[in-house]
Amino acid sequence: MTLLLGPAARADDPWFGPDKGQHFAAGALVAFGAAEGAALFTGSARARLGFGASAALLAGAGKELFDFFGHGDPSWRDLAWDALGAAAGVLLAWVVDELLDLHRPRRVLLAPWLSGGSLGLRF
Repeated sequence: MTLLLGPAARADDPWFGPDKGQHFAAGALVAFGAAEGAALFTGSARARLGFGASAALLAGAGKELFDFFGHGDPSWRDLAWDALGAAAGVLLAWVVDELLDLHRPRRVLLAPWLSGGSLGLRF
């Protein structure tokens, strides 16, 4: 049952502890990088942002599972900061896409056959 509920909040795990900024930054970096990297494969903003959010949340959950199995101190609060960072990273990716007009339909560099055209590398 502890696996499902996780450990209770510890007194030495404050919401604004020194590691929370690292969790936030890691979540934001993974989400932003994955969302922008997905632009090589799809022109869909929804798919890119979804991929970025998913990658960051999976990375955060994976880290907490790693901690849970004896390699650290698992924390729901760390996971919450990972999720906040993922949201910030996706928001930043969306803003960058809007500012650079990356949401327009275009042929994809690495998979031109998915765009329904020839092998031309137009953007």
